[in-house]
Formats: sequence, C-alpha cells, structure tokens
Amino acid sequence: MGTAIDYTLNLWSRLIRYLEDGRLEIDNNRVENAIRPVAIGRKNYLFAGSHNGAKRAAILYSLLSTAQLQGHDPKAYLKDVLSRIADHPMNRLDELLPASWKAPLKVTSAA
Repeated sequence: MGTAIDYTLNLWSRLIRYLEDGRLEIDNNRVENAIRPVAIGRKNYLFAGSHNGAKRAAILYSLLSTAQLQGHDPKAYLKDVLSRIADHPMNRLDELLPASWKAPLKVTSAA
C-alpha cells in the first residue's frame, strides 16, 4: 500500500493536470473506443488468407476509417473513388484521399 501511495505522490502533478486544463479528460476512454475497431481488425487480418491480402484489407480499412473521421460517408466515398480512379491522373491521386476528397454534387432533375 505504501508503494502505491508513494507512486501516486511522486506523479501527483501529472495526475491532476486534467483539473488545470479543462480540455483534458481524466481517462482515455474515447481514444480506446476509437481504436478498438483497429485492434479487432488486426486480429481478423490473421485470417486474411495471405500477407498481401491482409495488407490490402488494412489499407482499405485505414482509408474507410479516415474517410469516416473526415466526416464522409465511407460507402459514398468508396463508391465514388472506385468509379473515378481508373481515369484519374496518377499525379493527382492525392485528390482521392479522404482528407482531400470532395463528395460529388448531387444532380437534381428539373420537374
């Protein structure tokens, strides 16, 4: 018990930092919840069939997760990128990455 108290007292200034800065959380639950799918995916990649298959799945998963974090609908992002990538200039592929991607404008028909 004494060791635990000594440890706490030695780290006290770091332990109460969240009280001094309202932006900080007392725990990291939001981060843990955000990366949980990645950890589960990593476990599932063990059964991807091959090393290359696992790499491709990880890349796709990373792109879709990043698209979601950027506020895009992952399904709409993937559908649009897959429909455009074959004709897209190689030197402008960065435009198709989630951070740069712009959702296509919906065309409405005049009645």
